[in-house]
Amino acid sequence: MIRKLGAQLKEYKFFAFITPLCMILEVIAETVTPRLMGLLVDNGVEKGDISYIVKVGIMMLFCALFGLAAGLAGGFCAARASTGFSKNLRKAMYDNIQTFSFSNIDKFSTAGLVTRLTTDVTNVQNAFQMLIRMSFRAPFSLVFAMTASFMVSARIARIYLMAVIILAVIIVFIMLSAMKSFRQVFKKYDDLNSTIQENVNAIRVVKAYVREDYEKSRMYKACENIYKLFVNAESRVVLNAPIMMTAVYTCILLISWVGAHMIVSDELTTGDLMTLLTYCMNILMNLMMLSMIFVMLSMSMASGERIVEVLDERPDIVNPEEPLMSVRDGSIEFEDVDFSYYKESESMVLKDISLKINSGETVGIIGGTGSGKTSLVNLICRLYDASLGVVKVGGRNVKEYDLEVLRKEVSVVLQKNVLFSGTIMENLRWGNKDASEDECIRACKMACADEFIEKMPDKYDTYIEQGGTNVSGGQKQRLCIARALLKKPKILILDDSTSAVDTATDAGIRRAFYEEIPDVTKIIIAQRVSSVQDADRIIVMEDGRINGVGTHEELLNNNVIYKDVYESQMGERDFDGFEEKGKSPEKIKALADEDYKGGEE
Repeated sequence: MIRKLGAQLKEYKFFAFITPLCMILEVIAETVTPRLMGLLVDNGVEKGDISYIVKVGIMMLFCALFGLAAGLAGGFCAARASTGFSKNLRKAMYDNIQTFSFSNIDKFSTAGLVTRLTTDVTNVQNAFQMLIRMSFRAPFSLVFAMTASFMVSARIARIYLMAVIILAVIIVFIMLSAMKSFRQVFKKYDDLNSTIQENVNAIRVVKAYVREDYEKSRMYKACENIYKLFVNAESRVVLNAPIMMTAVYTCILLISWVGAHMIVSDELTTGDLMTLLTYCMNILMNLMMLSMIFVMLSMSMASGERIVEVLDERPDIVNPEEPLMSVRDGSIEFEDVDFSYYKESESMVLKDISLKINSGETVGIIGGTGSGKTSLVNLICRLYDASLGVVKVGGRNVKEYDLEVLRKEVSVVLQKNVLFSGTIMENLRWGNKDASEDECIRACKMACADEFIEKMPDKYDTYIEQGGTNVSGGQKQRLCIARALLKKPKILILDDSTSAVDTATDAGIRRAFYEEIPDVTKIIIAQRVSSVQDADRIIVMEDGRINGVGTHEELLNNNVIYKDVYESQMGERDFDGFEEKGKSPEKIKALADEDYKGGEE
């Protein structure tokens, strides 16, 4: 773990190396100063030697300024090193998260990743800063002061040597008992962040169902868990201060008592006693500082482990050694494909899928919830990899392609539509950052989004709030479709992406697809039969298997599931009149026009 975290120092290694040196120089200055003070008292004040007092006073001033300069330099370098370290750490984690496949992301909750990128990194940063400053300063100061004390009076120095040994044992015992609670705290932070995130994202649902009190109780429970763990840990850690103060004052009393007797018997001077008292405070305060370092390290160890989990996570989906850099066409083929979201699971989400889709073909997919529709299309652009079998695009195994190349040619409008904070134009250019304004407008017209954009005060410069909260569900879907079209893909996948639009708009989108992008392979997942009945072929999914494949007419005659869905949605009138519409090459355009005009009326 230490090696993994330390690797993120990179360009800040120099500052991390200089900081301990500055701390050691500061300690030397602080160690010399008490000794000079003792000499000033013995040889200057008691003898009334003003010149000696001035001379030693100047030396003490120089030591103080030297220590101050070393301390400031150490603080500056430590700040640069620790903040740079945390910057690199967050970047490394975020960069690695971007390489994750969906299966990797499933291992970590969103709230957990946020906690690791924020709270955990901050804990490690603070611990690292204290480590390179105080973990060098405190031990060196303690050793130097102890050595100097023995040089002045070994008899008195033994007093706080014993105190240091006893306190060290007590502190280690306290830290070990508190460490377990600190490790548990950060897991509870995940629960807290998850509660906050859910509440904020679903605030409209919370208010609609008048569940504010319930959400407050959840929040209180999450806060209460963290509170109890921190109280449990801190109740042990706070024992440091009273134990330390007791030791300090006990040592002062013993040193004063023994020192006074030694002064009377001329074994010790007044200046030496003052020096020893100063060293005593110095030693015990540094011991207290070491105890705080142990506290920070115990907290940061738990955070460090959580950070390394993210850094160590290797993406399940990677580029081949010599990837293909172009996709021939939009043809798709599934050969005996089985798929499960979990490698160790024996239960398959998709079973024995064999299917061939020609380039430029329009294919509809329909089926009940949990039938495997979304899982099927996720394999095409390698959001997941098939557990068994082969998925081909453009006649080649998808695992042979460069991931970026493949995903540029396969444009997916996912079930859960996401818009980012920014203008409509900025959101559209997620599909193609170099798209011109005319290309963006054309894509919006194809997605039937221009009609509501033009009614907005700022049109394409209208600001979209985070998550698209200031546009309706149907408007969000149309913007996401337009964004996908801007990629100019060879394969376009709409995963139930017109569920929130009316039938007239749905028909208009289908008509635009027929007229504007006839060569693009289109896969449309839908719950409404009207959204897929014009497709060249329709796939009926049930329980992870293909239940039927055919045209609208063929499925009505041969597939019970499709017929039941159609009759429940369309009614007998549409079913009876369907025969008159025929099966011609112009069928798609004719039916879409009819639906579109009917919607306008």
